[in-house]
Amino acid sequence: MKNIAIFASGTGSNFIAIYNAIQNGYLNCNLELLISDKPKSKAIEKAKTLGINHFSFSPKQYSNKEAYETEIVELLQSHHIDLIVLAGYMRLIGSTILSNYEGKIINIHPSLLPLYKGKDAVGQALLDKATKTGVTVHYVDSGMDTGSIIKQVECPIQPNEQRETLEPKIHAIEHKIYSQV
Repeated sequence: MKNIAIFASGTGSNFIAIYNAIQNGYLNCNLELLISDKPKSKAIEKAKTLGINHFSFSPKQYSNKEAYETEIVELLQSHHIDLIVLAGYMRLIGSTILSNYEGKIINIHPSLLPLYKGKDAVGQALLDKATKTGVTVHYVDSGMDTGSIIKQVECPIQPNEQRETLEPKIHAIEHKIYSQV
């Protein structure tokens, strides 16, 4: 059985969706570790509540990216991690992690890549007056949201749609397809 580590920076809704898929027998893997760059994130709180191994760090406490990524790689290796799942992790993965886990890191992004890369993809789509957006799961490479696409699901944008109605639709798609992938 494969061991996975989830990286999250925020609320942890995709973390919980994956956790629930494992608990319900839909996914056959071990959720071994949660890593967050935000020590006070809701994802960390949820991991603590669920008894999931967790590690949080503040990047500013390290001399550089290589230093904290080296510590993360050692932790991943000590937990025998087979796959890294980025779930709202708001940092680019650097060469230290990439070189150790090439082809074993996936990310979920709230757009139909290659459209609307980076932060606030939902806001970008709304500003662009797009008629559709969606969710993409892709492999992580050294670029921002540039890795090979694994799966995409479209989400229509209604005329005059607002962020408050579009984001829940995007999250519902994310929670379903990430476990599928």
